[in-house]
Amino acid sequence: MTESHILLLGFIAGVTILAGLPIGRLRSPRPALRQFLNALAVGVLIFLVWDVLTHAYAPIDSALSNLHDHHGGIGPVIGYAGLFFAGIGVGLVSLVYYERRLLRTGSRPLGPGAVTAGALGTGRLALTAGLSPARRLALLIAVGIGLHNFGEGLAIGGSAARGELGLATLLVIGFGLHNATEGFGIVAPLAAEGDRPSWAFLLVMGAVGGGPTFLGTAVGSQFTSEPVSVIFLTLAAGSILYVVMQLLGVAHKAAHRELIVWGVFLGLVAGFLTDMVVTAGGA
Repeated sequence: MTESHILLLGFIAGVTILAGLPIGRLRSPRPALRQFLNALAVGVLIFLVWDVLTHAYAPIDSALSNLHDHHGGIGPVIGYAGLFFAGIGVGLVSLVYYERRLLRTGSRPLGPGAVTAGALGTGRLALTAGLSPARRLALLIAVGIGLHNFGEGLAIGGSAARGELGLATLLVIGFGLHNATEGFGIVAPLAAEGDRPSWAFLLVMGAVGGGPTFLGTAVGSQFTSEPVSVIFLTLAAGSILYVVMQLLGVAHKAAHRELIVWGVFLGLVAGFLTDMVVTAGGA
């Protein structure tokens, strides 16, 4: 398989995230629908936390097995464990301070011309400082999903580069389905607040969340590195966990508790069903 074909696989797996984003353009969705979408996002994201931590923990489990069987030392265990906990900590705790900084800069709506060359030069992240709280949360979700999708891209690129075309194709199908459900997770905060984003904003969120799948495929086709994979997966888990906490705070205020339960359940089902497709290929 040529390099261009491998990159095409990564593009296909990542671009499907756009399928779930247009729902953010709904005009004045009913409160019950907003709450359901928020809960659906919680379910999908809870699954993603489990999924990425499972994959990130695999090298630690392997190193512990080697230590138990006297086939390896304590060094790899300490190294991978350090990366594991550091990644979760940075991904989770850093977002608390990051959002606090954004709140200090204000949350006025981002309008045309709001980002100037001077503002960009100060390094104050003017693009995010001018976003509404719902859009900041959507961006945080997209960033967490993007980190997770980079790890998925590594898997696609690595399997294709090794000539495992069947596995690579199945990974694209499974990850593509995953990304389609992740799109709902990104726009859920917008739907919950009745914030109708522009198509341009949705495309940017799609690029942030789905683009790393393509980048990861490009990197994975050249080399594979377990430490790099652990770092990206745990950063993703920490950031997604933070977002889940935020969305649960919104869900706690909801009046339709039964919709919340069903939404979370169906989100989990969607996550596990698409993961089954990937697992069926031996990934």
